[in-house]
Amino acid sequence: MSAGEEQFFQELNQVLGKHPEKEQIIAEYRSHVYEFLQEEKFTEPGVYEAITMRLGTPEEIAEIWMEEAKVTPKKMQILFVLLNILIFLGGITLTIAYNVYQFEWIEVLWKRLTAVPSIIIMVYMVFWGLLGYEIGKEFGSGGLKILRRTFTYAVIPNLVLMYLIVFKLIPHEWFQPLLNGPFILACILLTIVLYPISWIGYRWGRKASV
Repeated sequence: MSAGEEQFFQELNQVLGKHPEKEQIIAEYRSHVYEFLQEEKFTEPGVYEAITMRLGTPEEIAEIWMEEAKVTPKKMQILFVLLNILIFLGGITLTIAYNVYQFEWIEVLWKRLTAVPSIIIMVYMVFWGLLGYEIGKEFGSGGLKILRRTFTYAVIPNLVLMYLIVFKLIPHEWFQPLLNGPFILACILLTIVLYPISWIGYRWGRKASV
């Protein structure tokens, strides 16, 4: 390790103080510094300046991570689980309103949504990608376990709905024309790929955190 690298990580170690993820943060930045220095050839005494120009000073990095430490994993999990539940509740409310009440604006909205199921699928994929991105951005390398737990809790409504649909425990006629073979198959396949989508978002967010 060059003198510039050693100085950078000594200062980063000092300013991070008693941050709960101190070791993971330093390990994360070691990998980024290594990759950065492999791309560009620097010689002493310019290494320290090059690192800080690219990644920020140790003080700036510590300030960012101290702010992010205020966002607890539990709060992040609750946020996304609640968002997923709200999406389901919104869909259930719209379905009930369409089939029970005869409001013109609800009928128009329902017909537009059911006419383009691909948009519903795309929006939902974006939601799960955003889940991974935000966890990666907020928690960096320590966020993978948080992602797995959050995904497990948040996917429960999806699995329950699939169970009700497959075993015909809900009135299929309420969801026409969505509940056809291709759409049900697409939903099953989508559920399978939700975690990879979240993981890709997590990796993207992790890079954005640096």
